[in-house]
Amino acid sequence: MDRKTLLLTISSGCLLIFSFPKVDYNFLIWISLVPLLIALRDKTPVQALIAGLVTGVIYNIGILYWVTFVVVQYGYLPLSLGIAAMLLLSLYMSLYVAVFSAGVVFCRSKGYDEAISGPLLWTCLEFGKSHLLTGFPWENLAYSLHDNLHLIQIVDVTGINGLSFFIVFINCVVYKALMVTAETKRPVLAGVIAAVLMAGIIFFYGTYRLNAIRAIEERRDESLRVAVVQGNIDQSVKWNRDYQLRTLDIYRELTRAVSQRKPGLIVWPETAVPFFFQNIDEKHRLVTGIARDAKGYLLFGSASYDSEEERNYFRNSAYLVDPQGTVAGRYDKVHLVPYGEYVPLHRFFFFLDKLVVGVGDFRPGKVLEPLRIGEKKAGVLICYEGIFPEISRSYKRKGASLLVNITNDAWFGTSSAPYQHLTMTAFRAVENRLYIVRAANTGISAIIAPTGEIVARTPLFEQAVLDGAVGFMGYRTFYSQYGDIFAYICFAVTGIFFIVKRRRRKK
Repeated sequence: MDRKTLLLTISSGCLLIFSFPKVDYNFLIWISLVPLLIALRDKTPVQALIAGLVTGVIYNIGILYWVTFVVVQYGYLPLSLGIAAMLLLSLYMSLYVAVFSAGVVFCRSKGYDEAISGPLLWTCLEFGKSHLLTGFPWENLAYSLHDNLHLIQIVDVTGINGLSFFIVFINCVVYKALMVTAETKRPVLAGVIAAVLMAGIIFFYGTYRLNAIRAIEERRDESLRVAVVQGNIDQSVKWNRDYQLRTLDIYRELTRAVSQRKPGLIVWPETAVPFFFQNIDEKHRLVTGIARDAKGYLLFGSASYDSEEERNYFRNSAYLVDPQGTVAGRYDKVHLVPYGEYVPLHRFFFFLDKLVVGVGDFRPGKVLEPLRIGEKKAGVLICYEGIFPEISRSYKRKGASLLVNITNDAWFGTSSAPYQHLTMTAFRAVENRLYIVRAANTGISAIIAPTGEIVARTPLFEQAVLDGAVGFMGYRTFYSQYGDIFAYICFAVTGIFFIVKRRRRKK
């Protein structure tokens, strides 16, 4: 690889990094792929594959660097192995950018313009990344636009795939405009006009939807007062048995401070109760007593277990206690964190242990079922279930009119990960037009409106209580009805292009 190509591919990787939190210069996303596309101009598919891999590795290291901190600090791995684990994950994620780059060059050789092939290929590959090997849709391109409320409203139709498509299309049009020649003036002009029209449609649709949803909110007769309690329990003592009662005291005092505002729902974070709540003992009764004293529903996380053949199998669970102190429901986390809560393909990777030390290997829950808060239903998202659109959509289709995300982001320290995690979760509110109440052990806890706006949030690593009013939304979106149909259309169009081209070649 020559020096110019290397600089261009590295530039694209850096622009992508700077487009996401914490840096959050998301205006850069519109030109982030342009240097890579310039680098691919005179390349073969194999050379393009390597160039894309370089961009992908830079991009993903900048996004996922915090993995090293997690596995070294809490998995007790040597620093060298922690860096190796992060690099392996980054390398895997980079393969999608590499295949995209090779695909663009290959399609160009078959007569397809980058402005057509680029958005289609990226959308298909990003969808694949989000689902293959349990899926890891961490910081897909669309998530860079989390604070641009007018543009992100389109995801209630297309999902995040449509927004990623649009971002890549704009990048391709900018690239074509920079490389314009006398022979390409007309198609470049057509691309610019198409980009302007597409941007206008998305912007005006977003304006319309923002006004419509806000109008629905203003006319809302029924609302629920919620209180989010952020205990800020240090991860080093979280599972210490000697600290269990102290942890409960912290949550009880914070809950008591906000209970005078009469919240109908109080939310504690993931594993806020660091013992087996299902065991009916003194600590169990202390928790149910807190709900009775507060006279509201209490939702919190706790590990649970099932016993089979004299062996315990653990689950990451959420419990709902009603104002009378009775357990009203339980949800077991369905989508577990690979190497954090279980080891995938343990039969083959028996020499690996979980990278995050906790209670033990977890089993996934069997069903996604909303919990009942009175006459209404709430879908519970534990930890990074909030980054998977299909989980929230499933809750919506089962009648949930509120989403609650409980998480423990203490693992991430003060890295960019807590900010990334929060902003990705906000898209679930837009896709399904639901409020999201988010409780995080060390932050960032938040209340997110159905427009995707984060209306209230807490700082990191502070004890805090967040209270506000949320509505139960029954509005059904195109996306909640039909899911990722936009991505399937992209797959179909891509397939049709190749079939047509092959038939023409045979003729």
